[in-house]
Amino acid sequence: MASTRRIGSEDSKTRSALLDAAQELMLEEGYAAVTSRRVAARADLKPQLVHYYFRTMDDLFLALFRRGAERNLDRQERALASPQPLRALWTFSTDRAGTALTMEFTALANHRKTIRDEIARYAEQFRRIQAEALPRILENHGIDAHALPPLALLVLMTSVSQVLVMEDSLGVTTGHAETVALVERFLSLYEGDGP
Repeated sequence: MASTRRIGSEDSKTRSALLDAAQELMLEEGYAAVTSRRVAARADLKPQLVHYYFRTMDDLFLALFRRGAERNLDRQERALASPQPLRALWTFSTDRAGTALTMEFTALANHRKTIRDEIARYAEQFRRIQAEALPRILENHGIDAHALPPLALLVLMTSVSQVLVMEDSLGVTTGHAETVALVERFLSLYEGDGP
């Protein structure tokens, strides 16, 4: 039976401060550091407020993930509509904080089915929107979609950005500059230099 306990407003400044605190902890120390006490302490609030706004820690993680995913859907829309959409998608996919947060959520998803399901739902939505836009973008740049399949390009961009962030966090950087330079040459060939 669902709880009838009151939950705080979704547009509350306190709720937003709790989500910001949880995100900071995830980025600094990983998802395991996100406890109700630590989130409350980071937000300079009482621990009881965490469960006033989120029934469970999974609810907090889901709210944090959804907030980021919705913001990223907006960012992606702007990237795809920009004059240099390939470059904008690359910049979007290589955002260090965003990629690091995604990787933390992916690690968390190994232990929490509800998180995994939500990540998959949003990932498919992102990929579907990209897959609809990319063939037109490639065609506008004179890129043969058979030689460079749009879905393969999307997976490569995502994979490269995640590997760069993951390895960098471990202190492994060999080949990173060369990889970024290769991507930059490709982008410059079709979209000119970046801003």
